[in-house]
Amino acid sequence: MNWQYRSVSPLGAMNRRRFVRYSAIAVGSSLVAACTGGSQPSSTETTETGATAELTPVTFGTNWYAQAEHGGFYQAVATGLYNDYGLDVTIKMGGPQVNGTQLLMGEAIDFFMGFGADAINAVQEGIPKVTVAAIFQKDPQVLLAHPNQGIETLADLKGRPVFISASANTTYWPLLVAKYDFTEDMKRPYNFNPGPFLADPNSAQQGYLSSEPLAIQKEGGFEPVVFLLADYGYDPYSTTIEARRAMVEQDPDLVQRFVEASIKGWYSYFEDPAPGNELIKQDNPEMTDEQLAYGLEKMQEYGIVISGSAETDGIGAMTDERWQSYFETLVDAELVEAGTDYTQAYTLEFVNKGADYYQA
Repeated sequence: MNWQYRSVSPLGAMNRRRFVRYSAIAVGSSLVAACTGGSQPSSTETTETGATAELTPVTFGTNWYAQAEHGGFYQAVATGLYNDYGLDVTIKMGGPQVNGTQLLMGEAIDFFMGFGADAINAVQEGIPKVTVAAIFQKDPQVLLAHPNQGIETLADLKGRPVFISASANTTYWPLLVAKYDFTEDMKRPYNFNPGPFLADPNSAQQGYLSSEPLAIQKEGGFEPVVFLLADYGYDPYSTTIEARRAMVEQDPDLVQRFVEASIKGWYSYFEDPAPGNELIKQDNPEMTDEQLAYGLEKMQEYGIVISGSAETDGIGAMTDERWQSYFETLVDAELVEAGTDYTQAYTLEFVNKGADYYQA
């Protein structure tokens, strides 16, 4: 999901196994020159027999500060899964000022945590990046409302003030306009401060399933009504893995190894999140155990990661039909041109191997 939807603060940290260069990343030529993944030398790891195995350095950029929604990637580092696949992975935290596509295209990172709408827009703009896996089958974007206000369905919000960020205008808001007759005069600017929402019982605000509902409970003293937009027709893949097209074509083995290790990291995280959570808290010391547990609980409760085709095809699964459906939604909302070749936004080459395959 777009990083603009979140509201946690960051700080830097280190890997448990080695000094993995976790840090917030910012756009700039100096950072690109310092972090270009393509020029990094290979590292080595000593095996149990005393031999050394060469590891390929890989840099993965996330879309926000470290949290449970990134847990599987941190887990793959913490448990050595990436090492098992011959990879020395550096995770670099995102943030509100991070342009992940620019970093990816500038080779400051090798893979980026993207989302479906941006992938299709990139095709329209001629940006050669490809989605190679979709960790979230459901986008965690929600709208929150006050209880006891006669709001039982999403349609009941019609005519009420809704606090949204600017990025909503090019993602989910057009769907609400088309499907639920929401109007422009309903919009209010959301600056990631719940104060205006808390002060107006008649209002609604955007949020992320695993964050804002808990914040509202703690700050407002009530449990908000939660509408997961993925259950109301907003169906892009989210928390995807993106790569440069050149890498996909020239080094598919590297892409395959990173995707498989990441997927296995997610299965491992759901079994025992402790190793990954340790690294998350090191990377983002303001992240609490309560928030991590809440995030994990909601991802499982709502089937954010394991639902739909991912139940049989494995975490990270994608289908042509799902991409086509979302593309048509964007066309109907006049957010992309009908002639855009959306199939260039993704490839199924590296996923859909079966849930049993990844858990073997």
